[in-house]
Amino acid sequence: MKILITGGTGFIGRQLVQALGQDNQLTLLTRSAGKAHLEKEGQHKLIGNLSALSSLDGYDAVINLAGEPIADKRWTLAQKQQICHSRWGITEQLSQLIIASKQPPSVFISGSAIGIYGHHDKNAPIDEDFSLAHFSETGQEEKFAHSVCSRWEELAFNADTHTRVCIIRIGIVLGLTGGALKKMLVPFKLGGGGTIGSGTQGMSWVHQQDLISIILFLLNNPECQGIYNATAPHPVSNKEFTLALGQALHRPTILPVPAPMLSLMLGELSELLLEGQYVYPKRLLEAGFQFHYTELEDALAALFSKQAA
Repeated sequence: MKILITGGTGFIGRQLVQALGQDNQLTLLTRSAGKAHLEKEGQHKLIGNLSALSSLDGYDAVINLAGEPIADKRWTLAQKQQICHSRWGITEQLSQLIIASKQPPSVFISGSAIGIYGHHDKNAPIDEDFSLAHFSETGQEEKFAHSVCSRWEELAFNADTHTRVCIIRIGIVLGLTGGALKKMLVPFKLGGGGTIGSGTQGMSWVHQQDLISIILFLLNNPECQGIYNATAPHPVSNKEFTLALGQALHRPTILPVPAPMLSLMLGELSELLLEGQYVYPKRLLEAGFQFHYTELEDALAALFSKQAA
């Protein structure tokens, strides 16, 4: 297949390129060709911006993973604008290119995140049937992560009259080369790991290998369309996650981080750590997708055994 991938040089994108690269013709949107990290230099076409394309005729699929990392920097006004623009701008351009195509790609897979659901406790499990209208219905304040994802998805769905659109609401991706887990490892390895805030907030996770498999599954199953939660079937609390990570690293987890301290350190960004959701991949399971890692302990063990090897 001929596939256009945005975000193909990021944490997940690099793994996806490796999974697809042998048997497909890939075009990668990247701000710097030097960041491509391809195993075979020059194997895939690199483009600096989408203005180089007038349509997506000839492409079989588009996979949109582009976006400024949401948790890398404090949420200043400028950083918020960058987070939004890096997602909204590219997604809008892709939808417009699909609409402009005489023979559009057969599928458009676009990223999103479980932050769209807002904060919910363990007694309110979330699947794809959950109504996002709860913000207006309950008077709950609309959080930044929700507003980012809501507009992001809306722009992707603009193309659904011209192609099959699949939105993946991605949870906490477990991998050692990027994402949230990489940031957690340093304090844990130094014996400074501990629960965050109350420790009861949900952490809906997915192993990096399963996330790549989810994307490939949606790519190759034409009956799949709409919203899909890209999270493992067994979400855990922050306290459970902390204990499991400590055990996997053989490190103590006795230094909790109080919510006021985290809020002081990170400002509004602390919402991502102090609030959470227990999210379930109902539609993926109904479609026949099989997770390789369903339990957190197994997922962590697999990651660290590979590191040790």
